Amino acid sequence: MPAALTSTRHRVEDPGDAIEFCFQQGWSDGLPVVPPTEARVRAMLEAARLEPKQEIGVITHRSVSITAEKVAINAVMAGCLPAYLPVVVAAVEGIADPGFSYHGPGTSTAGAGVLLIVNGPIARALDVNAGDNLFGPGWRANLTIGRAVRLVMRNVCGSRPGTLDRGTLGHPGRLSYVIAENEADSPWTPLHVERGFRPEQSTVTVMAAEGPRQFYNQLSNTAEGVLTTLADDMRISGNVMGQPHYGVVLAGEHMRTIGGGGWDKRRIRQFLWEHTHNTHAHLRRTQRMSGAPEPGDETRLRPLLRSPDDILVVAAGGRAGAFSCYIPGWSSVKSSQAVTKEVKR
Repeated sequence: MPAALTSTRHRVEDPGDAIEFCFQQGWSDGLPVVPPTEARVRAMLEAARLEPKQEIGVITHRSVSITAEKVAINAVMAGCLPAYLPVVVAAVEGIADPGFSYHGPGTSTAGAGVLLIVNGPIARALDVNAGDNLFGPGWRANLTIGRAVRLVMRNVCGSRPGTLDRGTLGHPGRLSYVIAENEADSPWTPLHVERGFRPEQSTVTVMAAEGPRQFYNQLSNTAEGVLTTLADDMRISGNVMGQPHYGVVLAGEHMRTIGGGGWDKRRIRQFLWEHTHNTHAHLRRTQRMSGAPEPGDETRLRPLLRSPDDILVVAAGGRAGAFSCYIPGWSSVKSSQAVTKEVKR
């Protein structure tokens, strides 16, 4: 006999009433949700071969245990297909990992989103978008997987705007923020392989992140030219004072220019790290560092990140157009690290 579901049942007259009931309870992110009936929740759990009481993760600062049943309920509400649940589960494992340090990005006034980067066969099997309109609408997997993670944060972990979630501005990625790496066209080692997994494994990398910042370079036909434009933009972006990671998403034209020049991801990271230092004088003049400029500050340099390895390089986006983007990470190196988890099926 299947294990019993333990969540509270609510009876309503018709499906329309159920949607409004979810709004009234505060379970929605502002959009209509799919009513989480027992049959739908069970279908989710069965697809991932999970027992309802199985613990997916613990948010230590909140003393919250996230069970498979709770994840499945929120995945149903988000509009996920049952096949998506293993990806949602891996992402929830990621945000519950001590390295991600949920309490900071889940509560900060900085309003971080949770960027999910999907790698491996699962991305292709589920049609997780890695191409045109990368961060935009049109792909059910991208939109509903990210939405499910945010609903778990809201309904299970308590990260609701105005209470635990104190984001001053937030950004649209806090509704859903999911991409896949374009491994088929990429000339480079996939992100998950760089982070210790085998190519045939499927993974989700979670990163507390600000919104994507697009940059444009149609003039250069060299890797150094494109990356110089990118580095100049990155150098004065975000908080520029000790953020833990930056994501760099290189789309088709730039990917072909840089890869065609023989540059691998390691060389890209090293170049960007070296060319995004700021002088202490600049940081003080722009009020990013306390105190007035001191002798030597014009030549004393501060790196944007601790190490080139803190830059996550991903091949993704449309094949046409001389546009790519970078994504500043949230807060400081002591606060939240990018975490990669295997998708288990």
